[in-house]
Amino acid sequence: MPPSIRKLTGRIGAVVEGVDLTAPPEPSTVTALRDALNEHKAIVFDDVNLDNAGQERVAGWFGDLTTAHPNVPAADGTTHVLAVDSETSKANEWHTDVSFVVNPPQATTLRSVVTTPYGGETLIANAAAAYRDLPEPLRALADSLCVVHTNRYDYARPSATTSQRQEYDRIFVSTPYEAEHPVVRVHPLTGERGLFIGGFAKRITGLSSSVSAELLRIFQSYVTRPENILRWNWAPNQLLIFDNRITQHYGADNYDDHPRRLNRVTIAGDVPVGVDGRRSEQLVGDASHYSSVLEVAA
Repeated sequence: MPPSIRKLTGRIGAVVEGVDLTAPPEPSTVTALRDALNEHKAIVFDDVNLDNAGQERVAGWFGDLTTAHPNVPAADGTTHVLAVDSETSKANEWHTDVSFVVNPPQATTLRSVVTTPYGGETLIANAAAAYRDLPEPLRALADSLCVVHTNRYDYARPSATTSQRQEYDRIFVSTPYEAEHPVVRVHPLTGERGLFIGGFAKRITGLSSSVSAELLRIFQSYVTRPENILRWNWAPNQLLIFDNRITQHYGADNYDDHPRRLNRVTIAGDVPVGVDGRRSEQLVGDASHYSSVLEVAA
């Protein structure tokens, strides 16, 4: 029996039911999940019975795994699991995961480990819908631009307030990375165009820092329109998978000092391609230890 897919909003998100994530999947099931991810951009599974190894195994249905992060060590002695833990960091800035490398992950899995009594939602935005929302002159401009993404925190960012978070930030930037990507990325499976920007996007190639910041602010305002956002409120034992090629996400810091932890596993991606066929380039750093390059979209 094929999985049951129930939409969560008109533009992004669906709940998947009828899939046993603890059993080896049928090829038709993996195809159905990939199709759901292509269409809905983010899919959620309730009441999953997974540990770190199980999450790695399910993520592997979609492709080869990356290591946890180019700079940050893996969690709990694993190779592929990154702890998104409120004790060390809060991802309360819109971003696409690891977009400062030449081939960012194609997809991200998040599993709820410690949930909060209130707040702590993960917001996910549909960057393809944002592109479609742009007026035609802005679409044409965006199509022609490239932007440099970096892990260096030289843009506006709240300062870390604890020694643990300061240490996490130090490790995060310990090896610098910069990659130049098209502002508009063509999805290799669907052909959709999406705005490929977010918090790691630093400067638009060929423009001054002030003009870059203003243009990025305008483009970003379309990504984060309420109609384009799924606001996911976590419960225990849930798995969320989103297409990192055509979304941005944000962890809402609205849960006071309650502990919150999601375990993240990401799937190796392809090199982004722009409307004109130009491929992204790594400008600073070598992240080959972090991720293989997906040569054929899958």
